[in-house]
Amino acid sequence: MHVEVDLLGQFRVSIDGRAASAAAWRRTSSVTLVKLLALARRHRLHREQVMDALWPDLEPEAAAANLRKAVHFTRRALGAHDIIALDGEVVALAPGAELAVDAALFEAEATAALQANDRGATERAARRYAGDLLPDDRYAEWAEEPRQRLRELYVRVLEAAGLWERLLAVDPADERAARALMQAALEAGNRGEVVRQFERLRESLRVDLGVGPQAATVAIYEKALALGGAQPTGIAERVRGLLAWGIIQLNSGDFGDAGQKGAEARTLAIAAELGREVGEASALIGLAAHMQGQWQELFQSEFVDWVRGAPSVASNVFDGHLCLAEFCLYRAGGHEHMAKAARELLGIAEAAGSVPGRVLASLILGEAELFSGRLTAAEELLTSAAQLSAAARAPFGEALALHRLGEIALARGQKWRAGRLLQKGLRLAESTWLAPHLLIRFQALAVEAAATQSQAMEAIRQGDRRLAEKCTCQPCSMGFRVASSIALAEAGELDQASRRIDEAERLAGMWQGGPWVAAVWEARGVHRQARGESDQASALLREAAARYAELGRPRDQERCLARAQAVEVRLAG
Repeated sequence: MHVEVDLLGQFRVSIDGRAASAAAWRRTSSVTLVKLLALARRHRLHREQVMDALWPDLEPEAAAANLRKAVHFTRRALGAHDIIALDGEVVALAPGAELAVDAALFEAEATAALQANDRGATERAARRYAGDLLPDDRYAEWAEEPRQRLRELYVRVLEAAGLWERLLAVDPADERAARALMQAALEAGNRGEVVRQFERLRESLRVDLGVGPQAATVAIYEKALALGGAQPTGIAERVRGLLAWGIIQLNSGDFGDAGQKGAEARTLAIAAELGREVGEASALIGLAAHMQGQWQELFQSEFVDWVRGAPSVASNVFDGHLCLAEFCLYRAGGHEHMAKAARELLGIAEAAGSVPGRVLASLILGEAELFSGRLTAAEELLTSAAQLSAAARAPFGEALALHRLGEIALARGQKWRAGRLLQKGLRLAESTWLAPHLLIRFQALAVEAAATQSQAMEAIRQGDRRLAEKCTCQPCSMGFRVASSIALAEAGELDQASRRIDEAERLAGMWQGGPWVAAVWEARGVHRQARGESDQASALLREAAARYAELGRPRDQERCLARAQAVEVRLAG
């Protein structure tokens, strides 16, 4: 019997050339058992290792019963009794067959090629890598270490073979690969290719996320621009070079110089009518001010200047500041302070007849009302912001307003309405350069608005794919991380939920003063409840409620208290 198991890029089992259909795998445990054994050294494990990996929360007797069932259903799914052997305390995969596992074959061939320093062999080994290990088991603890090990080995193979384009396909933000291609193009006198690679890199290393290319990469770009020839350096290329240097200075702590580079870039971008670059330059100016504790003063000054002096570019300028405005809204007392400022700014915008100014002020006011629990007032302001944005063709403002209106619909129990707002908002979000902030926030809404468990799981998978692209605002991803943790806990996927909560907690610690620590407490409470640990669940949920109360977010506080009280009622009964 010849057995082939594919783990890279997909999961598939073939016996004597016949692949098992997806319909044959009716039990998740049987699929996972095969995957676990295929990854194991010599494709065999002690039965307790299997039980600990698959059913860590069960008593030994219950876990052993589950193991026997998993073996039975695996044999039935594959139509071969010998595919799984139980020999005393050992569980083995196809011990009497000719077994080929693609992940093991790749690892052996790649390791040998690297040790031999043979470029041809590394190229052949690279062809064996069909994709990341078990992409559908992204949060399975037992798959994490081999997935990371194989991915790192693949990257080493690509580097050794000089397969830079393929390395960028794996990780578009890999600056070593981009710089190698840029250097080769520069040496060939191909100015256009240098510029193309630099632009592709900038899509992953984004100004609005505070991340940019390294100095050595920007230097190659500027050498290419200096080549001149038939394609003279344009304003857009000069602007992008200034922005790249500005991010380098920002990350080096030279905040004043970074802000100056942003101002120079914005002046040029406005003259050339480069809307996105106006927004990026404004984001750089805002980030530099934020790092010096001066953003709120700068924002108010910028608002007044742009609604009165240059209304045609005000929307682009405001787009660059909106993420920082959101950050300030989240802080303790932030929505009250920002609401006060926004009321003044709304008056200025109305007096100046500035639609972008009215959009921004209405958005901030609407969000502040939402956080304060005043849903009717929030809905009126956000609806106005959405309508004004649509009229002004400002997709980011409209998408953000629709996202918040979706949250209001959920708060009222209107999942159907939240779903409609979600679909419209997603289409808008995909059309804006600030998609890395918006799309992952809509995925959180999709998880919470799901009508069925299967829809929630699909929304989680879509969100995971967005996170895997590594071009997502981390603070904006927190809502999705928490929502997916809660949904998985409620679906009984406790291991996956626990791992996501740990990651969310790590990220929450990076932004003090906001709601995310409270949200992590809430997720842990739901997780403990799902585990049947009612006392701990109640305590965690009440702690989350207290933290939300400190932030002045009564709606979130009430939700956590209701969860805690429901747990306590069941415990008392």
